[in-house]
Amino acid sequence: MSSAETAPSNLNIANALTVLRILGVPVFGWLLLTQGGESIEMRVWAFVAFALLMATDRIDGDLARSRNLVTNFGKLADPIADKALTGMAFVGLAIIFSAWWFWAAVVLILLREWGITLMRFVVKKYGVMPASQGGRIKTTLQALAIGGYVLPFELWQNTASDVLLVLTHVVFAAAFAITMYTAAQYVRDARDLRAQHRSTARTGS
Repeated sequence: MSSAETAPSNLNIANALTVLRILGVPVFGWLLLTQGGESIEMRVWAFVAFALLMATDRIDGDLARSRNLVTNFGKLADPIADKALTGMAFVGLAIIFSAWWFWAAVVLILLREWGITLMRFVVKKYGVMPASQGGRIKTTLQALAIGGYVLPFELWQNTASDVLLVLTHVVFAAAFAITMYTAAQYVRDARDLRAQHRSTARTGS
């Protein structure tokens, strides 16, 4: 039986959840930015939407691996869906907070995220680069930081909210650090992938 006959179809539940995550991005953005981010109720709903959409990231990956539904489309679309969601969240939060340091961090994060995504497409002719363990940790930390910022701690005037906001700052700093670190890892992996492809082409294997 050929590999083409055994390859899973792109029309599967795992890829459907990935597409759903992409389609949910504008809904989440609308909830987050309604009333300039000053509505506690809408911010809470935005948090719920973000949490549900991020949950699909875990579910689609587990389904793809457990049911042999891993496809090249999924490998490429999954990180794009993640970056679309987190990118919308970071930009929306930067608009709400209007802090220069947050804007600076967000710009660097977005440059890294979409730069690596573009690089994935460029090196696709040599092979597909799946998400690394460091990349998954980065996504988790970013999601935790975004979740903490989306919940309107700054609008709840009490000591507990202040502590939670500080903890969110710490998680965001860790997310920023590993985001930059994994960027270097992916660049190295892309370089190795290209070198391996060229070596194989020269030997005629």
